[in-house]
Amino acid sequence: MTNNLYISLLASIQWLTPQSPQPDPTKRDWLLECDSMTRRLERHCRQVSVQRAREGYVFAGEAGDDIALLPASERYWLREVVLYGDGNPWLAGRMVIPAAVLEGPACALKTLGDMPLGRWLFRDGMPTRDYIQLGRAGNLWARRSCLRPHGKPLLLTELFLPDAPLYR
Repeated sequence: MTNNLYISLLASIQWLTPQSPQPDPTKRDWLLECDSMTRRLERHCRQVSVQRAREGYVFAGEAGDDIALLPASERYWLREVVLYGDGNPWLAGRMVIPAAVLEGPACALKTLGDMPLGRWLFRDGMPTRDYIQLGRAGNLWARRSCLRPHGKPLLLTELFLPDAPLYR
C-alpha cells in the first residue's frame, strides 16, 4: 500500500456509539492511551519515522467533516502523515487546526517537518485532551481526540494500520 492509500482510509472511519461492539482490553488500552502515542510506539521499535502525505492550509470545504468538532474558521492547517516503526507502516494520522489559532507557540505546528506530532505536543508535559473517540475502518481500529496545546484546539485522528503493535 502507498501512503496516499493509507491516508484515504481515514475518510472511511466509522465512529463508535455506546451500542457498537467495543475493542478487547488490549486494544482498548492502546486506543485510550492518554500519553504520547509516539512514545508508546517507540517502545516497540528502534526508530519511529514520519512520511508526510499532505501538509498546508486548506479551505473549510477541503478539511472534511471533522471541522464540525472545531471552532469555525475560513481556513485550517491540515497535516496528514504515516508513522513508520522500523520501516513498517503503523499509523495514518491527520491533524486539523483552525488557522486563526496558529499563533504564539502553536505556530510551530506548521514547521514540524518530519517530526512526529507527539514529540512536539508532549515535550512540555501533557496537553489538555477533551476526549478520545474510538472508531473502525473495516478491521482497523482508530481514535480521534481534541487536544489543546497552549489552550488551542487541535483535532487529531489516528488509524492503526495492520502492522501496528496494537494488533499483536
